[in-house]
Amino acid sequence: MDPSEPAYARELFERLFAQLSAIGLDETGATTRLAWTQETTAAERWFEQTARALGLAPERDRNGNLWAWLGERGPGALVTGSHLDSVREGGRFDGALGVVAGFVAVAVAARRLGVDTEDGGPLAAVPLGVVAFADEEGGRFDTPTFGSRALCGALDVEAALTRRDRAGVSLRDALEAAGVDPQGIGPDPERLAQLGALVELHIEQDALLEREGCALALGTGIMPHGRWRVDLHGQAAHAGTTPLEVRRDPMLALAAAILAARREGTAHGALATVGKVEVSPNGTNAVAGQVSFWLDIRAHDEQAVSATLDQVLETTRAQANRDGVAFEHRRESFTAAVEFSPALRARIESVLQGEGIQTVPISTGAGHDAGALATAIPTAMLFVRSSGGAGHSPQEHASADDCLTGIAALTDVLISLATQRSEALADV
Repeated sequence: MDPSEPAYARELFERLFAQLSAIGLDETGATTRLAWTQETTAAERWFEQTARALGLAPERDRNGNLWAWLGERGPGALVTGSHLDSVREGGRFDGALGVVAGFVAVAVAARRLGVDTEDGGPLAAVPLGVVAFADEEGGRFDTPTFGSRALCGALDVEAALTRRDRAGVSLRDALEAAGVDPQGIGPDPERLAQLGALVELHIEQDALLEREGCALALGTGIMPHGRWRVDLHGQAAHAGTTPLEVRRDPMLALAAAILAARREGTAHGALATVGKVEVSPNGTNAVAGQVSFWLDIRAHDEQAVSATLDQVLETTRAQANRDGVAFEHRRESFTAAVEFSPALRARIESVLQGEGIQTVPISTGAGHDAGALATAIPTAMLFVRSSGGAGHSPQEHASADDCLTGIAALTDVLISLATQRSEALADV
């Protein structure tokens, strides 16, 4: 290893992460980069400029995913990266860390192997790329892992395009405004066929690594999880003149649902959350006329998810019926349990052990693009220790040293896989 490599990696990481972190950051320290907004447009410009500055060739596919290639894109490509969008008022590391880490790892790998990025020469036996998948969080249109699911044909495109954000803008219109043709959204088998494997690096968003005293985890899989929308239609009325016994108040069914989510989640070993609510007319002196809420459920097995869902919905429906409130629900997304490629994981473990890098295994309840693509290509995930375990909040944090440990591990893995393709992934 070149003695200057650690300093180069640190300077590049700190500079790129600072640039990307500044986009969508407010005065409270919260990050909001919702998909198909001016903030994500700015982040996409950063992606393209960074790629060109590092000698990589940027491109955007028809699903809005961004790619940056060292050499020509072709069969067997090894890809790393994550996403640029965020939840509302989230943290700086979710997604962004994986994209920055991808750029740094590819740049360091090119230097270590003596590749001249100016002439776009191939890294080794296979192409290497950095990816930023579109709308991973689904924070604006409730379309999680949009770009990765669309790429592999796992997205109900027509249903997704009709969804509207809080301002009433449809996803179809938002895509057009962002320069993405809605008619082009959907499976891209030609691109998928050229991808040999994806290794995604991500902040942990849990406290397991802190408890274990380890900076890095190797993902084993993703728990099954889903989102459901529930609409409750009551009757708006005056809060000061309408007797309680004649009210058709949907807020009571909402309250029952929230309590049931905690109760049934605990009973079935699931994580059930009501985190988003829309109320109309949303006045302090008015009985609500309509309530919509979103139920998020995750568990170690699908049976627990299903049992929790059934009980929460039944409790909500029963309360709605008692209050003369109409009840409707629909599933907006569901991802079955994912197991990351055992052969790819074994190869990564071998590489990291050889470099003296310690990891612990982790199965996560958070959804990721690597999970969405796991049924189509071999995928794996590396998780960097989260200070305090915070996620989807401004308190989300990972130390620079831990991030660089993750980047060093990612670099070693990419170099090994790219230079020993036939041996490394023969059984994947």
